[in-house]
Amino acid sequence: MSKIKLTKNELKKQKDALKMYERYLPTLQLKKQQLQVEIRGVEARLDALLAMKESLEKDFRSWIAVFSEAEKARLNDGLPILRVTAVRTSVGNIAGVPIPLFDGADFEFLDYDYFSTPLWVDSALKLMQGTLLIDLERSVVGEQLRLLGLELRTTTQRVNLFEKVKIPETLTDIKRIRIYLGDQQTAQVVRGKIAKKKVERVPR
Repeated sequence: MSKIKLTKNELKKQKDALKMYERYLPTLQLKKQQLQVEIRGVEARLDALLAMKESLEKDFRSWIAVFSEAEKARLNDGLPILRVTAVRTSVGNIAGVPIPLFDGADFEFLDYDYFSTPLWVDSALKLMQGTLLIDLERSVVGEQLRLLGLELRTTTQRVNLFEKVKIPETLTDIKRIRIYLGDQQTAQVVRGKIAKKKVERVPR
């Protein structure tokens, strides 16, 4: 039990604290709900990106199956190098949490001779570029999930603190002070009556 002063001033202080907790709690609860909804959305996006990547890889496997062994060797060993030169991101805001947003990426093709390279290399590079874009977005979306998860944990702790600790403690303290002040008032009335009777008994 918390140590408090059993006074009228303390009673007012505890009532003010209770009003503050009850005013902030709904805001925290709403933020918690918003974060939970957003996290589900981010998780759904991650699942969608994974499905897209798996679909691209499946297309790639079925597409490469039509080539001869020599062409497959060329595809594995002789493709021009595809390099990411920049990942473009911006900053968004969800429920007060700054998060990175994926805006795209820039690529560079190295050692790519259009005249000496077979036409199918263009298709292979497009598939590779699509896969890389998905991987880069998954990385950014994964960071979104991490940041939102941290904020949800902090918000949940605050909600629990208010709901399970601060508000019950404050209500208990208010009740204790009221009982004490009520007892004091009753005792004062009793003392007053006793004093009055003593005065009345004194002969005049």
